[in-house]
Amino acid sequence: MGQPAVKSDALADRLAPLTLPQGAGWAESARRAAQDRLTAMGLPGRRDEYWRFTRPDDLNAPAAPEAALFDAGEAPVYGAVDRLQIVFRDGVFDAEASDDLALEGLEIERLSTATQQDIHWARDLYGVLETRGQTPVARPFAALNTAYATDGIVIRVTGKVSRPVNLTYLHEDPNSDAILHFLIRVEEGAEMTLLENGPAAARFNKCMEVEVADRGTFHHVRTQGRDHERRAVTHIFARLGEESAFKSFTLTANGVLTRNEAFIELTGDNALAHIAGAAVGDGDFHHDDTVFVTHDAVNCESRQVFKKVLRNGAVGTFQGKILVKEGAQKTDGYQISQSLLLDDDAQFLAKPELEIYADDVACSHGSTSGAIDEEALFYLRSRGVPESEAQDLLVLAFLAESIEEIDSEEIADDILDRLAGWLLRHRR
Repeated sequence: MGQPAVKSDALADRLAPLTLPQGAGWAESARRAAQDRLTAMGLPGRRDEYWRFTRPDDLNAPAAPEAALFDAGEAPVYGAVDRLQIVFRDGVFDAEASDDLALEGLEIERLSTATQQDIHWARDLYGVLETRGQTPVARPFAALNTAYATDGIVIRVTGKVSRPVNLTYLHEDPNSDAILHFLIRVEEGAEMTLLENGPAAARFNKCMEVEVADRGTFHHVRTQGRDHERRAVTHIFARLGEESAFKSFTLTANGVLTRNEAFIELTGDNALAHIAGAAVGDGDFHHDDTVFVTHDAVNCESRQVFKKVLRNGAVGTFQGKILVKEGAQKTDGYQISQSLLLDDDAQFLAKPELEIYADDVACSHGSTSGAIDEEALFYLRSRGVPESEAQDLLVLAFLAESIEEIDSEEIADDILDRLAGWLLRHRR
């Protein structure tokens, strides 16, 4: 059945400014297939099950809504970390601002270079995990990304990399509309850490496909903040091999609209996947975490830990699912989503799900929403702590479980310091 005329027209308007990039035959085939998927599913609407809590209007619009530039005056995130920095300016790779794309244990290229080559390892990954992630939940903006992304980075990890790779996104054009696609293949026994930071663009669509081979390890830490008027929809698709590990943490502060989607498949026995997030919002702020974890192997572990602190009309959304397929025995799946509402105007919407087809599993999910613990607040105040400082301490304690998912103590401490600074600036 075709799309209703109104949906078809909206999709045609959205795609009118875009052109399918040229490249090698395999790249063009992947892009046309993604375009066909997008045409079949159409753009999301509020009647779509997984968009009931988030209005996609700004993401569907033909042009990006203008987003004013903002500078909080803070030092760059990860500035004290010895890292390889790759810079994108309004969605375009900036070679002069980036470090040399060379690091022992890594092969790094621009997406535009890789997709021009007839023989390249990227052909077996580009659009493949995104396609798998379209079932059972349609992800139209991921298909749009695969079809139309013109820039990005492809990384092949062949050893244990000593320095993190840092993707830095700069926003300098109030009307920029960026689409970036990243491919990461972690080979058997290899290990890397990927850092991300920056507002990227007025409207940002990012897709990352990560394949972790047997006994490989992938660490990911992302910060989204600064320019408040930005809109973003991001996707992480990951497939894990035997005894592999995938750990991802995202901090979000500010942003009119942010939707972070993740689709993780554990396909090798004894694999581990942890995905966590902390979000703090004040006022015109809508933050959506949509996560789908599939267990398709024996004795695998997954954790979803998401915390949101909201006030002054801010809205937080969490949609998380654990799917345990038949035969995925000894599964250990854990999911928690919690919000701290600092006033009566904030709102938290949650949809936790479990779907289990194996009988020897330990799976749990929980979702709570509440205010500051008055007894704990009273205790701190009775010890001479001013009310505003006491409240900040309780907020940081609430967020701690998600931040503990970061393996690097140095990065975790930096994240905590930045959260404390955000709370200080937003005190009433």
